[in-house]
Amino acid sequence: MSDNLAKRIDRLESIEAIKKLKHLYMNYCDLGYPPDKLGPLFADNAVWTSRDFGRHPGRPAIEAFFSGISAQIVFAAHLAMNFIIDVDGDSGTGKWRILMPCTMMEEGKRVSRWLLGDYDEKYVRLNGVWLFKKIDFVVNFNMP
Repeated sequence: MSDNLAKRIDRLESIEAIKKLKHLYMNYCDLGYPPDKLGPLFADNAVWTSRDFGRHPGRPAIEAFFSGISAQIVFAAHLAMNFIIDVDGDSGTGKWRILMPCTMMEEGKRVSRWLLGDYDEKYVRLNGVWLFKKIDFVVNFNMP
């Protein structure tokens, strides 16, 4: 196999692995944000940040964030779309749009909402496994 073909195959397989990583992330979020499932999707020095939900540097802080967010977002259906993924060796970037019907607790009451947002992400391949290195989440709107 030519070197060029091997690089192309690696790039395509990496993009598919990153898509699976994102789909696992969304699925676990929809299952109540279990930190023991979400945490392993992140590199140890990863950062999860959002103007609306805070900055969480490092895997322990990210896991702590996810362990508490389920008290605020009691139902979520993460619908990720419009992805753009670029890969260069063992690093990559991605952009995703999310439409999320959800139920949030507000003043002790459940409120149904529509949330639209953008994910701007960085990925790293460690020991052959693609992980999140950084997630920046921007909420475009969050409407009842």
